Amino acid sequence: MKRVVAALQVILLALCALPAFATPRIGVMTMQPGEVFWERFGHDAIVVDDPAKGEPVSYNFGFFDPGEPGFIGRFIRGQMLYSLAALPLREDLQTYRDEGRGVAIQWLNLTPAQANAVQSALELKAQPQNSRYHYDYFRDNCTTRVRDALDRALGGQLRRQLEGSSNGETYRSDATRMAAPAPWMRYGFELGLGPAADVPLTHWDDAFLPQRLADSLASASNNDQPLVSATEQLLPQRLAPASAETALPLWPFVIAGLAIAAAILAFGRRHRRLLAALALPFWLFCGLFGAVSLYAWIGTAHWVAAANHNLWLLNPLALLMLWPALQWLRGRDSAFGRNVLLVIAMFAVIGLLVSWLGPLQRNAPWVALLVPIHCALSLAWPRALARSRD
Repeated sequence: MKRVVAALQVILLALCALPAFATPRIGVMTMQPGEVFWERFGHDAIVVDDPAKGEPVSYNFGFFDPGEPGFIGRFIRGQMLYSLAALPLREDLQTYRDEGRGVAIQWLNLTPAQANAVQSALELKAQPQNSRYHYDYFRDNCTTRVRDALDRALGGQLRRQLEGSSNGETYRSDATRMAAPAPWMRYGFELGLGPAADVPLTHWDDAFLPQRLADSLASASNNDQPLVSATEQLLPQRLAPASAETALPLWPFVIAGLAIAAAILAFGRRHRRLLAALALPFWLFCGLFGAVSLYAWIGTAHWVAAANHNLWLLNPLALLMLWPALQWLRGRDSAFGRNVLLVIAMFAVIGLLVSWLGPLQRNAPWVALLVPIHCALSLAWPRALARSRD
């Protein structure tokens, strides 16, 4: 009898110790886009549910402090610092519940060794001395960190499955689609992104977006078994879903460019000062945007803005037109201004040829709009001056 009691005690102790050796559940939590511009791309995190350590923990790579010294300067230079934070899942969910953003979690089908590897790596990365990283909007963001953490635990299986296929999307098409509800943001991407944004992406690269990563995980496998074992909706989406990607239509830009050019030539023959007043903010915009684009290319880490073909159209030289415009507003001549306009028009025509001969960058609408305007302005001023001497 004593032996039976002792055996039962051993079994009871073993059962009590089981939670300490239980395999943690690993899930990828995907948050839908929010209303604020930095929330437009959505978000995600890795959830670790380990009964031995209490309530589930959300490992969230999306924390930054806009109040820290030098934040604005690093943001401008493309050297932002983000952090990984480990917080109770209920606290993380409350933020998205308050914002009305939908949240779903995909529980992953991992082996005990893989699950423990994910947990151990996240616990190490979440320590204050390891939590910070240099953020890149497309190649090293909150979502790619989740993707890479899973891929390491899977021994590279995820990358091998996603690199060999593509849906034809690009950084530009993804960015403009997600930014569509904010027109200023959508057109900022259209104008500010260079040719690197138009390279077709593999599913691996396209997983910089949370929903793209979620879609890829749903179709991925782990040792010939589905990687996702179950999907659970944690919060409903109360905001409008992201729109489908649509490229800018060309013909409205063609019509607008030709119509504005015709109006410029008509006004230039009769109303020199009015034309100067209307052209002044246009030259200011072209010059400032061109200067910012040039700085982003040669002075920052924003690689996706490098070699922007729109620099042929939005030329920093347009800033040189501010003084001639003031001269024309006063009824005075400016041979310097006419020469600068000719150079700007020549650059715009080169931009047209670059776009036509080598479609490395999706900017045909801007070419169609701006080339006629620049050429018309370069032709209008000599005619206006000749008219003013009559």
